[in-house]
Amino acid sequence: MINTKLLAEICEAPGAPGHEQKIREIVYREVTPLVDSINTDNMGNIYAVKKGKKGKKVMIGAHMDEIGFIVTHIDEQGFVFFHTLGGFDAKTLTAQRVVIHGKKDVVGVMGSKPIHLMSVEERNKTPKIKDYFIDTGIEKKKLEKIISVGDVITRKSKLIEMGDCINCKSLDNRISVFILIEMLREIKTKPEYDIYGVFTVQEEIGLRGANVSSMNINPDFGIGLDTTIAFDTPGSAKKEQVSSLGEGACIKVMDSSTVCDYRMVKYMKDLSVKKKIKTQLEILPAGGTDTAAIQRMNPGGSIAGAVSIPTRHIHQSIEMVHKKDVKEAIKLLKETATNLHTYDWKFK
Repeated sequence: MINTKLLAEICEAPGAPGHEQKIREIVYREVTPLVDSINTDNMGNIYAVKKGKKGKKVMIGAHMDEIGFIVTHIDEQGFVFFHTLGGFDAKTLTAQRVVIHGKKDVVGVMGSKPIHLMSVEERNKTPKIKDYFIDTGIEKKKLEKIISVGDVITRKSKLIEMGDCINCKSLDNRISVFILIEMLREIKTKPEYDIYGVFTVQEEIGLRGANVSSMNINPDFGIGLDTTIAFDTPGSAKKEQVSSLGEGACIKVMDSSTVCDYRMVKYMKDLSVKKKIKTQLEILPAGGTDTAAIQRMNPGGSIAGAVSIPTRHIHQSIEMVHKKDVKEAIKLLKETATNLHTYDWKFK
C-alpha cells in the first residue's frame, strides 16, 4: 500500500524554488527517526545520512521545489502580474487556480482575454505567459496590505486517486521526495556504504541545490531521482513515448544534460532482473535533472545513474503517476543504493 495521506501532504504543500520551507518541515518530521544524522546547508538542501560500514559515499538527490511564479506588479485595478519560476506550457494556465503566498495566502485565478473578444488571429495563436494575469477579486488598496512584489505563487490542486493512478500538482518532483523517504524507511540494517539522501532545492531553475550539495558531499556514486515523460497517450507513436505508466520504474540511460555511466546502467538492469523489479529504459530527448549535478559537480565526478518515475501531463496542474511504478521505484532505489559493493566498477 502507498501512504497516500503522506503523499498528499507532500504534494499539496507549496514549495516554489527558493521557498521550500513547508516541504523541509515534512521531510525533517518523517526522516529524522530513520537516519543517523540530518542537517541543512545554507541554501536549504537537506542531508539525511545513513552511515555505512565502509568509507564510500552514495548520494541520492530528489528535489523539493515545484514550478511556480513570482509577483512582479500589481496594477491599479488589483490585477497581479508575474514572472515564471521554472518551465510552463502557457496554454495549460487558462482558468487555473493559484495561491499567492503573501502575509497570508490569497487564492487567485489565471485570467486572460475572453475568447468572445479575440480576433480570429488571436484565437489561432498559441498563448504566451505574458497574456495572463491573476485575478484575486480584491481591490488594489486591500490587496497590497497582504501581498507585494517578490511574493511567490504556486498552483492549487488536491491529490486524488484515479483508478490505479495518483493525480495532483507537483508530482514533479514530490513523488520522488516521497519515494526517497519511503526508501530510507525500508533500509532496516546498516548499509555497506554511507547513504546520503539529499532533498535538494531550486532544481526547476537550474539544478542549483544539487550543484552545491554534490560539491559538499563529493560522492563516489550518484543516483538522481525524478519524474520523466510518459507520452503514452492518444496521438503518440511508440518511438516517442519515452515511458509508459504501469510498466515499471525507469532506468535512465540519458537526457539532455546527462549521459548516465554505462556501468551504472548495466548494474541497474542486471539488478532489476535479479531482484524481479519491473523496469523500463528511459531516453529523454529534452529536459534534465539533478543527475547532471550529482555526476559532475564534484572533483573527479561520480559514477551516476538515475531512477525516473513515468509521469503523464508533466508541468501541468494534473500530473499523474501509476501506483505500481511508485512501488517499483522504491524497490529499485533501495536495491541500487544498498548493493553497490557487489559490483565490479572497473572500466572494461
